[in-house]
Amino acid sequence: MNLEFRLSQAAENIDRDLVHHWLSDLSYWAKGRPRELQDAAIDASRNYSVHEVGSGRQVGYARVVTDGVTFAWLCDVFVAPDARGAGVGKLLVDGVLADLDALGVRRTLLATADAHGLYAQYGFEQLAEPTRWMGRGTV
Repeated sequence: MNLEFRLSQAAENIDRDLVHHWLSDLSYWAKGRPRELQDAAIDASRNYSVHEVGSGRQVGYARVVTDGVTFAWLCDVFVAPDARGAGVGKLLVDGVLADLDALGVRRTLLATADAHGLYAQYGFEQLAEPTRWMGRGTV
């Protein structure tokens, strides 16, 4: 079966219950994240969702924390397990980067434990000077 997908940047198209389930129950980086924190994160971010054409079923999600000018953090990228391998991840990253490029954002960062190959296709690489970067708290 060859499915078609569409990307949306409209917050009202996000199935918040589904996204919370994906991130809180199925992801390695947001396991146990409370629903109210997830909703607050959605409300404070640029959001991208992917839906099957026809059924409208949501099959992917990503969000970006950004000042909209100089810096962006791509995070909470998730593709429904039964939609993996169908191009949903690429559609998400294409849409996110096109949006950020249109804004003129100069630096986009992300963290991943298992999708290096996907992001490398879009020019993401190990930080040139990782010893300059610092962090505080948990993801």
